[in-house]
Amino acid sequence: MKVLIISVKAGFGHHSTAQAMIDCFRNKNVECEMLDTFEYINPVLADSIDNGYLFSTKYIPEIYGKAYSKLDKHDEKYEKFSPIAVLSKIVSHKLKEYVCEYNPDAIIGTHSYACMLMTYMREKKIVSCPLIGIVTDFTVHPFWESTDLDYYVTADSLLDNQMKKKGISREKILPLGIPIKPKFSKKMSKEEARSVLRIDNRTTILLMMGSMGFGNIFKELRAIDELDIDFQVLCVCGKNEKMYKEIESHIWKKTVIPFGFVNNVDVMMDASDCIITKPGGLTTSELLAKQLPAIIMNPIPGQEDRNMEFLVNNGAAIMVTETFGIDEALFEILKNPWRLELLRSSVAHLGKPDSTRDLCDFIIKLVGKTEEKDN
Repeated sequence: MKVLIISVKAGFGHHSTAQAMIDCFRNKNVECEMLDTFEYINPVLADSIDNGYLFSTKYIPEIYGKAYSKLDKHDEKYEKFSPIAVLSKIVSHKLKEYVCEYNPDAIIGTHSYACMLMTYMREKKIVSCPLIGIVTDFTVHPFWESTDLDYYVTADSLLDNQMKKKGISREKILPLGIPIKPKFSKKMSKEEARSVLRIDNRTTILLMMGSMGFGNIFKELRAIDELDIDFQVLCVCGKNEKMYKEIESHIWKKTVIPFGFVNNVDVMMDASDCIITKPGGLTTSELLAKQLPAIIMNPIPGQEDRNMEFLVNNGAAIMVTETFGIDEALFEILKNPWRLELLRSSVAHLGKPDSTRDLCDFIIKLVGKTEEKDN
């Protein structure tokens, strides 16, 4: 059995979701590869798209948000000769040789545009195997209305109505959760995790703002450093070296432990009582799987605004605003046990730690049934 995952390099989440699937399939002795759409066509183009996404979300987020909102209001399929439809046909044709040579038994898309390409390839009879799309946020992005796949994986059944608005029938929806790496499906005690990290065994706050270290982390740290509550902070600065040095050199009243780019966020989550973060789709899935209450801030306008709305509206997070600061949010959680319990209850209900395994198992069974019909 062979599975092909088609992705688009625009941020970190789509590829990370794909890699989680690849690792799971290979552990089940299923051959699996990822095709980065634009990387295959032209590496320079792929980097330009990725860098453009990172630039727009970090330096001109308002413009990015307005563009997203405009696209998000489009619930009808794109016309046959619209620019996006024409581009999809051109790109699909360029991918034809790779796809036909690999000859997959199933194809998974981790981006709505990738799934538009998959739809067109089926229409042109380039592929005939099952097609599955993964919605990698807690909202339904633009362009999903222009896809026609066998199944759609969503973060939760609470998104079913959004999918319906996009013209996708309930029978095709798999609310299994966004695929995450297996290490986020396992959980160790706070005491054990703190021992692994070699930190004190006391109330711990995890502060992280994505791999690029978005937002003014230093400002937020100064606000919570004034709280008359005993806790320590694990501060992940990602690739923001300037922020890391600034935090490391500052004299704090509390224990603030800065980190650069790390690969043990799962252990840090286990060690923490709550997380302060921006609501990326992958981070949100991971913290829910770890049953970690969240304080949400600095969302990128667009899909992260929607992720934040999902979490707050379903009782799994507290939202920081201009009039409700990070210190107020943290005070609510740490000084009011009932408030923390409410968050924990919602997080436990929404978390899907076995999302990757469940989806892999579903696809393996689906391909088996398809082969039986063909024979």
